[in-house]
Amino acid sequence: MSSQSRLTRAYKEAKNISFSNSDKFILFSDCHRGDGSFADDFANNRNIYYHALNHYYKENFQYIELGDGDELWENLFFNDILEANKNVYLLLKKFYLQNKLHMIYGNHDMVYRNPTIVKKNFSEYFDTSQAKKMPLMPELKFNEGIVLKNIETGQELFLTHGHQADFMNYVGWKFNRFFVRILWKPLQVWGIKDPTSPAKNYLELIKVERRIKKWIADNGNIITIVGHTHRPHFPKPQENLLNYFNDGSCVHPRNITGIEIENGKIALIKWFIDTNDDGVLQIVKEYIETPVDLISYKSI
Repeated sequence: MSSQSRLTRAYKEAKNISFSNSDKFILFSDCHRGDGSFADDFANNRNIYYHALNHYYKENFQYIELGDGDELWENLFFNDILEANKNVYLLLKKFYLQNKLHMIYGNHDMVYRNPTIVKKNFSEYFDTSQAKKMPLMPELKFNEGIVLKNIETGQELFLTHGHQADFMNYVGWKFNRFFVRILWKPLQVWGIKDPTSPAKNYLELIKVERRIKKWIADNGNIITIVGHTHRPHFPKPQENLLNYFNDGSCVHPRNITGIEIENGKIALIKWFIDTNDDGVLQIVKEYIETPVDLISYKSI
């Protein structure tokens, strides 16, 4: 099966979510939540991510995670990840309880294609304050794709991780997982980059983006939002570019990037640590690309 066929299948089998211009979504991907060790890329940005996610929860956003949320290549046991990031998962639980949590799997959490593994990992956790097991997100579901359908305009947005355009990270993901777990995780501590990742291999990144853009061009220029490459991308409608969006990742050095959808507009944002005039550290948000009307992105 070609990358084009894989993307088409993900689109056709996607979970459909209806929304209106009054609905609000925050899209993050590639968190790679780890066990807190020296090889854990998420650890440096954990506080930024938690603060941002808490802000969106308070502002009544829905959360969509576009894959690679959990780092299940480097880490053998999910419980190690849960223990290192329990506050994050308890915050995700708040979205879940309000039916505002929508999860997509990527190559690093490809095992979540299996509902049995999802249930095993997310059904419960041990609450140390009460010294007993408590429900976490027992009915959580993961999808390969999500299609957001605007009931006011009829516009569709296709959301997926994007690894469908990457043969070794889709078909050969078990092979890559083996080498990352056995070889590259120990070397990562010494600063050696993992060549299996398009985020760290520029030539592979370009190939993946080219394949996704070809699929978009061949499928009516539908708005398509992915992660996987870790490289943010936001087309300008007036430039008549393909409607290819990438939300970046949550493991950039000292910042996280994502995509907001609010009031019928879409924007690319960044959260990072900055100082105020008194030299006090604070977590702030800025627009990488300011909000643009979704309806200005034309399909064919």
